[in-house]
Amino acid sequence: MEGIHKIHFIGVGGIGMSALARHLKQEKKIVSGSDRSLSPITKQLSRERIQIFGEQVAENITKDIDLVIYTEAMSKDHPEMEAARALHIPMMNYFEALSVAMNPYYLIAVSGTHGKTTTTAMITDIFEAAEKDPTAVIGSLRSKTKSNYRAGKSKYAVVEACEYKKDFLHLTPDVLVITNIELDHTDFYPTLAQVQSAFREMIGRVNEGGVVVTDASHGNILPVLKDFTGTIIDYKKFLDLELPLKHPGLHNRQNAAAAKAVAKHEKVANDTIDEALKSYAGTWRRFEFKGDLNGAPVYDDYAHHPTAIKATLEATREAYPDRRIVAVFQPHTYTRTVALFKDFAKSFARADEVILLPIYAAREQNTTGVNSRELAVAALEYAPNTRYLDSLPLALDELRRTITKNDVLIIMGAGDVTKLADALTA
Repeated sequence: MEGIHKIHFIGVGGIGMSALARHLKQEKKIVSGSDRSLSPITKQLSRERIQIFGEQVAENITKDIDLVIYTEAMSKDHPEMEAARALHIPMMNYFEALSVAMNPYYLIAVSGTHGKTTTTAMITDIFEAAEKDPTAVIGSLRSKTKSNYRAGKSKYAVVEACEYKKDFLHLTPDVLVITNIELDHTDFYPTLAQVQSAFREMIGRVNEGGVVVTDASHGNILPVLKDFTGTIIDYKKFLDLELPLKHPGLHNRQNAAAAKAVAKHEKVANDTIDEALKSYAGTWRRFEFKGDLNGAPVYDDYAHHPTAIKATLEATREAYPDRRIVAVFQPHTYTRTVALFKDFAKSFARADEVILLPIYAAREQNTTGVNSRELAVAALEYAPNTRYLDSLPLALDELRRTITKNDVLIIMGAGDVTKLADALTA
């Protein structure tokens, strides 16, 4: 970033983009950004003296801008990107820019199909407690700080590394965490073998003398490790089933084990690690308690993969063994829904009642004809009280009418279903 003074972000309201914008502002850059609409994140960025445009138009791009950073979601004919090309302003996507900003640090990159955000936040909390003063870019808002970014002054940086479109290959970590590997992002990876190939490439990006922290005996991970000659730390050795955590579920204990393995490698004392994990308060949309509806607790969760749904429902059952669990799920993308259709149907078995909402399209067109009504029919075999509602307003009215104090309500999905959780507890 030498010689770069003014930077503009296209899609600055994204969780990763906003964290990077905060980091570059901290690095004394002049930062601006645009998004399709204003949000709590963009409003907070504005309060932090980052110029925010609520419209994405060519006029936002001026010739004094030194660099434009854009999200993967932007089309190549986006008006701001076309304006930047016309003015010959260099452009980078988010992960290219993240790598330029973070690779100079002693970099701890947290990858995996599930658990990246929680593990990244846990490591950040532990390093804070150990006075290691890390810089951190997290894929959600930490409950303790209400931010997705931590400005540190030490050598350490902790970042979330997503495998989508092989974006994480821009990073060169000193410590690579792989929480788990499963088939996901099926619009880019048609097979598990292709996902594994990407992670194998990522392991090849680890700096000389670096380490990989993972579940070293898992069948999906073993093939990825076979050519790595560096140090492998098996986080299962750090799994503690007795340590009291604020968030239930085996998956959270596995995330804590991975965080502890990293911390132990960096010479953090056991007591410091355990106290930080016991007080870990969570992040936005990860089994996040939103409030009560008719006396029933309401949780909002980002789960959008069958494994994550199953883990979230099992955690809910652990926390509320005597309550009726009502799960509301909004599938995310057509490709994921059709590729994992049978697994989605099976994943709701731990719920007493299931409501499925229309598929959130995100970046996709429905070329397969898959829909949530069909998924609801398939799920009946595993969760007999499953039904389909065709809009968020219908679900809002139905839940307000039927939820009782004997229930616990869990809202799941990666799309705009989070608005339902907000509305129910407003």
